[in-house]
Amino acid sequence: MKKYFLLLLFAAAFAACNQPAKEEAKTAVEESDPNRFADLKILSYDASSINDLTTKQKELVYYLSQAALSGREITYAQNYKHNIQIKRTLEAIYKSYTGDKTTEDWKNFETYLKRVWFSNGIHHHYAEKKFLPDFSKEYFAELIEKSPDAEWPALEGETPEEMVAKLTPVMFDPKVDAKKVVKDKGVDKVALSANNHYGDGVTEAEAVAFYAAQGTAGEEKPIEYGLNSRLIKQDGKLVDLTIKSGGLYGGAMDRMIYWLKKAEGVAENEAQAKHIGMLAEYFNTGDLHQWDATNINWVNSTEGEIDFILGFIEVYGDAIGTKGAFEGIIQVNDKEASKRMAVLSENAQYFEDNSSIMDEHKKEKVVGVSYRVIDAAMEAGDAAPATPIGVNLPNSNWIRSTIGSKSVSLGNIVAAYADAGGTSSLNEFYLDEATIARIKEHGKLSGKMHTAMHEVIGHASGKINPGIGTPKETLKNYSNTLEEARADLVALYYIYDQKLVDLGLIPSLEVGMAEFDSYIANGMMLQLRRLDEGENIEEDHMRNRQLNASWAYEKGLADNVIEKKVVDGKTYFVVNDYAKLRVIFGDLLKEIQRIKSEGDYAAAEVLVEGYGVKVDAALHKEVVDRYESLNLAPYSGFVQPKLVPVMDADGNFTDLKVEEEGYVEQMLRFAEEYAFVKPGE
Repeated sequence: MKKYFLLLLFAAAFAACNQPAKEEAKTAVEESDPNRFADLKILSYDASSINDLTTKQKELVYYLSQAALSGREITYAQNYKHNIQIKRTLEAIYKSYTGDKTTEDWKNFETYLKRVWFSNGIHHHYAEKKFLPDFSKEYFAELIEKSPDAEWPALEGETPEEMVAKLTPVMFDPKVDAKKVVKDKGVDKVALSANNHYGDGVTEAEAVAFYAAQGTAGEEKPIEYGLNSRLIKQDGKLVDLTIKSGGLYGGAMDRMIYWLKKAEGVAENEAQAKHIGMLAEYFNTGDLHQWDATNINWVNSTEGEIDFILGFIEVYGDAIGTKGAFEGIIQVNDKEASKRMAVLSENAQYFEDNSSIMDEHKKEKVVGVSYRVIDAAMEAGDAAPATPIGVNLPNSNWIRSTIGSKSVSLGNIVAAYADAGGTSSLNEFYLDEATIARIKEHGKLSGKMHTAMHEVIGHASGKINPGIGTPKETLKNYSNTLEEARADLVALYYIYDQKLVDLGLIPSLEVGMAEFDSYIANGMMLQLRRLDEGENIEEDHMRNRQLNASWAYEKGLADNVIEKKVVDGKTYFVVNDYAKLRVIFGDLLKEIQRIKSEGDYAAAEVLVEGYGVKVDAALHKEVVDRYESLNLAPYSGFVQPKLVPVMDADGNFTDLKVEEEGYVEQMLRFAEEYAFVKPGE
């Protein structure tokens, strides 16, 4: 619940890496660039900071990276029950096909495989809906037939022919398991979602009741029930399959434990070694009390230059916000950047005390807020190839309020996105030259500051009233949207505050103005390019942005705070009064914090359904039409650095080489080296 993605933030300011092109028509760019396909662009990030580490630190980075990569296939399996079989079938064809590889069908097959790799399955990584192959079922049968040496990933007792017959409608029929996550109001979101967090026949009501019965309403230290499991039915009874050694995904868990044990032996300090050992024990037992204890130790472990995130963490992929997706991010501290930004966490109490929220919802003492700018050294699972640019963890509310949290901005990821950006969409969607010039000059800094404040003071702010359950319990399917909206609003409220200038974080309030310009344009219209005609908004971050922007637009109508202008048939949203817009953002922040603090589900439903879901069809069509001429990929992700250990004659680690690797080459290597999840598991 505490990830922050670049497309949430830089979509307007550095829109080139997030713009759409027609998926059905290849451009000249796509023909010449193998890293550009469908609606995607593959980038690389600079991991050279690894070279500055000591030998022992390099060894630690390598072992942690191996642990993260060992669990990467779990994400495929969590996303959809047939993903592992489909992935390995496509990979087997790619390596074994003896037919003509110069045809348009083969190129379309390659594109489909690359999309499956990017999305960790057959459902779009962001839009959640299933994407279909641009080749026929007949061609798929031909690919199978002309791959005589392929090793097919059939289940036990299943023939290859039966496997293909099963997978063909799964891949080609748009009605079969159409959406990975369904969040529509008034439907059974668990039963209709295609993800693999729940077994066949499990309903939303059953799942909610099952986990509610495991805890006590209003308990002070609730564990995250159901975070690391799959809920299924056996003989008509609900059974929770725990992800652990010897349990669900046991092979992958054992490999991660193996590498964590090696990492424990080369830890930088005692606290870090303790955390690694505790995490390995959690992976061994699956005990969620151990997970909480591990997180507490991790929050308190702030020394050293290496840190990491590894486990079942974010719950966006579950319609009822219970199941954690596997992810891993291995981090190298950027000392200078972290030192410059430390002023944010040092002033966390000031930001809490001066927030627009009600006094009774403010924390008397903000504890344990730490912030670093880091370089990613390796990302895996739900964090790759599409990656966050900021993370704030742990997600447990009671740990955050009593112990603290850690926030990071992924500096080398942000830099890579910025380097890939351009300005063509600025000229298309912003009306006046002054606004365009302001975003060009200050957009990069405003984006960094928004990310930092979203993570450090946004998610760490506010408190829940005594006796009120966790947001997952009280706000249910709206909790993720409102949490991201709340953190965004904290950042927006303070980015146009003289305090940031006084602290030396920004040169002037022009930075805040640039962020307001970008945020309103993106929330009101730019992000609509990611939707198909007739769709509502379901993704939590998109709902959050539209909610904040459209609520602010409506509340400012009387004073013309945000003006909708149509010039030569083109729509623009222009901020006329930045000071009043800040007040409006503060008012919405106060209301959303009240909803969270009081557990007001009815008000949450009114806000999200009223402002964050419905789409203006005419405006949507206009945005899509205007983007078509720009030929820019709406989504970007990353190939990982290839980390190659250097060993001496006795097998001792002596160095770590950082090498580049192509996207297809890397995905095929990963498929060979980290295939630790069984088909059908």
